[in-house]
Amino acid sequence: MATNAQKMSYPGSNATVGQFIGLADEYCVAAYVLLSQADRASSSSSAPARLCAIHAVEMYLNAFLVFHDVSPSEVRGMQHDLAQRVAMVTQKGLILRTKTQAHLLRIHDLREYLIVRYGPEQMGGLPELNRLYATLREVSVKVRTAILDQGYDPSDSRFRRYW
Repeated sequence: MATNAQKMSYPGSNATVGQFIGLADEYCVAAYVLLSQADRASSSSSAPARLCAIHAVEMYLNAFLVFHDVSPSEVRGMQHDLAQRVAMVTQKGLILRTKTQAHLLRIHDLREYLIVRYGPEQMGGLPELNRLYATLREVSVKVRTAILDQGYDPSDSRFRRYW
């Protein structure tokens, strides 16, 4: 039976890198499903797809940071700050295209995460969906590759904390 401390721990505090990637993958799938249902003539109809795509990107970056021994509480302390995440993942060795880094910083600067959640009147000023999905694809592939190419042996105890 779980103790009160375990019940009250902040969500994600004990998640593994594999669990972060799995959740990011689910948000990625949801983003594509929602995109297929969006009405291209209505900018606000893409809000759910955009939100899922941005959140998937954030979760992939979180997985990369936790893999590189950044504590879940430090990751959580960044809230939804993609600019800070980009700086940290770059420092930890993730190489993103210049255009992708610039787009992630623009998402942060435009406060796109907040607009798609609360600001339908501002949706028309957001960048093209194609750019967002290109960013999502690149981050997904590069984070997965950077983590999975580490070659941990499943019998190695270090591997267990990641998956």
